[in-house]
Amino acid sequence: MFDLSGKTCLVTAAGQGIGRATAIALRDAGASVIATDLNPALVGALSAEADITAYPLDVTDQLALAAFANRIGAVDVLCHCAGFVHDGTVLDVDTAAFDFSFDLNVRSAFRMAQMVLPGMQARGSGTLIFIASVASAIKGVPRRAVYGASKAAGLGLSKSIAADFVGSGIRSNCICPGTVETPSLAQRIEAKGGDFATEHAAFVARQPMGRLGRAEEIAALAVYLASDRATFVTGQAIAIDGGWTI
Repeated sequence: MFDLSGKTCLVTAAGQGIGRATAIALRDAGASVIATDLNPALVGALSAEADITAYPLDVTDQLALAAFANRIGAVDVLCHCAGFVHDGTVLDVDTAAFDFSFDLNVRSAFRMAQMVLPGMQARGSGTLIFIASVASAIKGVPRRAVYGASKAAGLGLSKSIAADFVGSGIRSNCICPGTVETPSLAQRIEAKGGDFATEHAAFVARQPMGRLGRAEEIAALAVYLASDRATFVTGQAIAIDGGWTI
């Protein structure tokens, strides 16, 4: 349905979860995919298993980003999936946690946009897709103070990009997932140190559909936004959350 043949798509945090599913879905739609992840083993496995060009990359490292940009050249689509979920109220956030969350969740998105936009401007087209969250300007979620704040900032960044570059044929949108079954979620549950089944059931219980989302469902929305079927969609924050924000 969505043909991405001829498009070059860059996906960050593609080693697992939503990023990995998105990289594979874009490839399956015909795109040439460049994938990155902080973990060299994960990008190596993705490259071997999915026939995707993959590089280890720390998206918070400005010098590494500059070298990477020179290596890959211009892209048609950026899907920025990198992020970190801090668990805690505003009283639980120390300066280090605040700085790390904003560095990864906001500043890296800002730098990736600066990296890809000149090439898109030169070609008169391009699409930026940022993985945000319903735990942002859309919905207040307990124990997501700095995460929600950083993701809300990301929404503002995406909307400003959409407004600034709409006349250049460039679109920018945010995908705002609810809770998705990913390795990252499992790691966060395990870090709490409680009973895994009980903690996992609590996440499921707050979902109106009675289940968590699947990474492939988020990836399908990314494919649509990357495609020419979505050329009238820009500046949006699209919730895909199983009805959590009804």
